[in-house]
Amino acid sequence: MPTSLVLPRLEWGSATASRHALLVHGLGSNGALMWRYGTALADDGWHAVAVDLRGHGTAPRALDYSIPAYAADVAAVRAATGAWDLVLGHSLGGAATAVAASDDPDWTRRLVLIDPALHLLPADREAVTRSQEQTFADTSVEAIRAAHPGWHPHDVELKAQAARQASRWAVEQTGVQNPEWNVVDALARLRVPVHVIASDPAVESIYAGRIDAEVRAALPTVTEAIVAGAGHSPHRDDPDQTIRLLREALA
Repeated sequence: MPTSLVLPRLEWGSATASRHALLVHGLGSNGALMWRYGTALADDGWHAVAVDLRGHGTAPRALDYSIPAYAADVAAVRAATGAWDLVLGHSLGGAATAVAASDDPDWTRRLVLIDPALHLLPADREAVTRSQEQTFADTSVEAIRAAHPGWHPHDVELKAQAARQASRWAVEQTGVQNPEWNVVDALARLRVPVHVIASDPAVESIYAGRIDAEVRAALPTVTEAIVAGAGHSPHRDDPDQTIRLLREALA
């Protein structure tokens, strides 16, 4: 098990709430970009905590950017009550949280994975590389707004901030150090309910239409929903539909 780092946190809702959620972002993002989930959960009476992953945001830098290293970091983030009532991971965060939960059955009572990067096929890796290169080429608010005109101003500003904060080397090494990006086998060891909210394969998804059948074979109890018309970050492309699907899953 890699040595874990202490990750910085952002919080929504009261720490004395009866339900506690951990939010884990994707590659090239930061904890602040999980604000849609944090505010929605807080409105519903939850206490939500988002972290910056290693090499991202204001988190410590390191040399190890393997998925097990990311998983060790998030596994070390414990709820005040012991187990999280919910862990929600997007993209890379989905892979890291799936591995963490499979290694420790007492870490969380439920997993929700947002278009998770559980098994990246060659086409997926190429798309991720192109996307990251485009973002790092121009980290201005204007460039992010031009690429995503439908996003909320918070998401535009925070994505620009996240791109400036993230270590480009760390983002590149995340691909290099995970040449066989496949954590589907970890799902077979999970003993908690797992729900996937996938983006629309007709737009852009690294889950739906690519590996969903593989995941269902490994974890027959997994449940799924698709955010119609949304790309890989559905909470930014269609937050209303995404939050509605999350609330339905939690209900």
